[in-house]
Formats: sequence, structure tokens, C-alpha cells
Amino acid sequence: MTTLSAYQQYGEELERRLRLRSFPLAWKMLEKEADIPQGAKRPKRDWGFHIAACQGFQMSRREGTIVAMLKEDMWCAEATIGYGLGEPPDYFLQGHNRYPDDVATLEAGRIYALEYPRLQAGKYIGIASAPLKATNFEPDLVVVYCDSPQLNLLLLAREYKDGHNLNCHLSSHAACVYATVPALQSGNCQVAVPCRGDRYAAGAGDDEMIFAVPEGKLEDLMAGLRYVEKSGSRLPRAFRMQYEYPLRESYKKIARMMGTDIK
Repeated sequence: MTTLSAYQQYGEELERRLRLRSFPLAWKMLEKEADIPQGAKRPKRDWGFHIAACQGFQMSRREGTIVAMLKEDMWCAEATIGYGLGEPPDYFLQGHNRYPDDVATLEAGRIYALEYPRLQAGKYIGIASAPLKATNFEPDLVVVYCDSPQLNLLLLAREYKDGHNLNCHLSSHAACVYATVPALQSGNCQVAVPCRGDRYAAGAGDDEMIFAVPEGKLEDLMAGLRYVEKSGSRLPRAFRMQYEYPLRESYKKIARMMGTDIK
């Protein structure tokens, strides 16, 4: 069983190896009030307002705040539905969440709702997030906001154990759900694209992607990162430079005048 100190050390190691700009997150589904981490901030209770799940993630990954969000704290209904904190209304299931704003037909919106990742309604009361290196709870997932080179290294490390490709569903919506719920359901890593809400309301960068690894895969991922480093797969990256690259004739002439042995 992985100890809290081991998770915290993994957090430190991920930051160092990936040169991350924000903290890797410890992320957990909460089944009962007793599961709420000690010292966690509750948005409605402690601040007097609701927040979106992605905003809670931002507070944890940039400010280092431990955040617990229950149904009454949630501002974005997509997260409430995806995490199973309530039954989706028929209005959502009929497709009105997407139509007419960004799909051509109500049927297209219905298909989106049909395929939407959802946990069993009523099983959980909320979610918690914290910086992995300071977590005081055992996470269900570790969630990393990363750029393309960092994601490349994470995928290399993920493939180290068995070589399988990563199959995942991508969407323009609900990154907080698409990054986490499929990973919980499948037990496999997941990649997601920050959605509009994550970018507009929570400050996700234009170069950022999201990588989630289930707790049971974390040790293998860390072993993979250490292994691929031996063959040069690490950050910062080295480039294969061409020495004595072609020069313009005027450059060559000046170099010869200065005594450089150049043909």
C-alpha cells in the first residue's frame, strides 16, 4: 500500500522530472462527509460562493489549496452530472446542453449526452483536490496539467510496462470530467483537452493538456519515467546539433581571414 509520504515524494519527483509549471494534483471522489480531507476549503461554506470544478483544480495546482467540492459548491452542472452528484435532468439528456449553441441538431446534442462519461448517481457526495506533494489523503487519481513535450514523456513512461497504446475519448466539453471519470471507470490513464470553461474561467494555458493516471498505475508510471531517462528521454531535451554546418561564402571568407581552418 502506498503511503502518504510516498505520494508526496512522487509529487516532488513529477515536478522535477517534468519541469511542471503547476503542481500535480492528488484527486479523490468522496463517498461521505468523513472523507473530506482535513483542512480542505469548502467554497460555499468558507467563501460564500460556488465554483466550477476546474476552478477548484486551479486553486490546488497553482495556489496549493486543498479544496473539497460537494454538490452545493458546484457551479457547472456538467461536473455535477459527470461525478454522479445528482441525476441528469431530461433537458440534459435530450441534448439541450449542446444544442443550439455548438451542435447542428438536437439529435447531435442527445448523442453527446448519451456518450457523456458519468459515474453512478448517488454513490459520491463530492470531489477533493490537493497538490500531490502536500496531499493529506490517498488519491484515486493523479492529474497533471502539462504541455506537449511533458505529455510525450508521460506517454513514454506509461508505455514502459506493457507497450500498449493509449485509447481515449476526447471532447471539447467538460475537461474536468473527461480527464477523470473514464480513468476511474477503466483503471487506465486518460488524456483530455482543457475545455472552454477550463480556459476562460480557470486559466488553463493554450499549450496545456491534461493527463490523469489512476492510483494503481502510478508506481509503474514513475518506474517508466526513471527507465526512459536512461536512453535520453528527459526534460530539458537535448537537440542533435549539426556541427560545421554550411556557411555562406562571405562568412567562410571572413573566417579564413581570421585564421579559421575552413574549406
